[in-house]
Amino acid sequence: MFLAQEIIRKKRDGAPLDEDEIRFFINGVRDNTVSEGQIAALAMTIFFHDMNIRERVALTLAMRDSGHVLNWKNSDLGGPVVDKHSTGGVGDVTSLMLGPMIAACGGFVPMVSGRGLGHTGGTLDKLESIPGLNIFPDDQAFRAMIKHVGVAIIGQTNSLAPADKRFYATRDITATVDSIALITASILAKKLAEGLDALVMDVKVGSGAFMPDYRQSEALAQAIVGVANGAGCKTTALLTDMNQVLASSAGNALEVREAVRFLTGEQRNPRLYEVTMALCSEMMVSSGLAPTDPLARARLQQVLDNGEAAERFGRMIAAQGGPNDFISRYAHYLPAATLSKPVFATQSGFISAMDTRALGMAVVAMGGGRRRVSDVIDYSVGLTGMACLGDAVQAGQPLANIHAASEAGWIQAAETVRAAITITAQQPAALPVIYRRIEAVA
Repeated sequence: MFLAQEIIRKKRDGAPLDEDEIRFFINGVRDNTVSEGQIAALAMTIFFHDMNIRERVALTLAMRDSGHVLNWKNSDLGGPVVDKHSTGGVGDVTSLMLGPMIAACGGFVPMVSGRGLGHTGGTLDKLESIPGLNIFPDDQAFRAMIKHVGVAIIGQTNSLAPADKRFYATRDITATVDSIALITASILAKKLAEGLDALVMDVKVGSGAFMPDYRQSEALAQAIVGVANGAGCKTTALLTDMNQVLASSAGNALEVREAVRFLTGEQRNPRLYEVTMALCSEMMVSSGLAPTDPLARARLQQVLDNGEAAERFGRMIAAQGGPNDFISRYAHYLPAATLSKPVFATQSGFISAMDTRALGMAVVAMGGGRRRVSDVIDYSVGLTGMACLGDAVQAGQPLANIHAASEAGWIQAAETVRAAITITAQQPAALPVIYRRIEAVA
């Protein structure tokens, strides 16, 4: 029989915990037999002493197993179960294209996503800008969507990794969020509960990233890849750039609009295309849907060009309660802002830097995100036509189009956009869109 306080003492003194001790503690978190104070104490000892790879794997699996773990073996899917997770950014709408693209190629994507956090947009908030769409289907309906459509994007239910929810809430108020061991377990517990054959991580780097520092982002990617593979799920990671808005837009309904236009071929932002194709290719190769990157990309391009990916997206929306004709009539269904007009550059030169976090917060300030859990989102607000790093601009040329609910909201956002974009006489060196690929060490 273990005691929570003795487990805390052992870790406090710098000794590694064994799997049984970790599982006992996490089961106590789930069952409320471990107090909030004890959770805080263990989190703080982990923050200072870290965890070795065995402890990290054990913690992740214990959190995964604290709730329901999806099992697809008896579902006769006929293809691999695969997903992607992003650490979040601004204009990161890749999930909405990626899921349907993989489904059109024969994969099955049971994507459990989250809401916006701070300056980063949330996939669930984007989807909820579509009238009638249900992000919390029951288990039977979710399984039916995966089998018959190949993709569904839903919210985390109380049955998936419940211990993580309580553990994270305590970390959030005790300054222990920034622990790579705990971040890794929190991300992977929910993803591995999906019953995946393969996972691809998109770890952002730059001014709009959760971890702006390259070394921190790299360390997180390596930790996630190591732990996920140690837990039995084939996983790779890409370090991708978030020093500017990824898509041409930022804001819930505006990003859904861009996702539809991407899938139908009406508009494909080059940076968004590069990241989406790279992530999809990783998923295809890791899951065995394609033997090589070139063959994966050729098949992905095919399902974009022949309309299969767009058709899957439309079927997913309808299956989750949205309109049956959403693809053809998205402009009719998505809410539009009261006021839309551009903000102009005040000087000529080259765009040399962008405070991407500030741009994300501009959307939040207009009502496009939450400052408190109880806040109601205005799905219509945001930014479109975003200028890019390295662009030459003239004074009086648009930097972005601001979609706001009022003139006051527009003015505040315009001030933020101008302050967030640095214009200099010298053109900056181009940043890579994808910095590095990370795979498991043999």
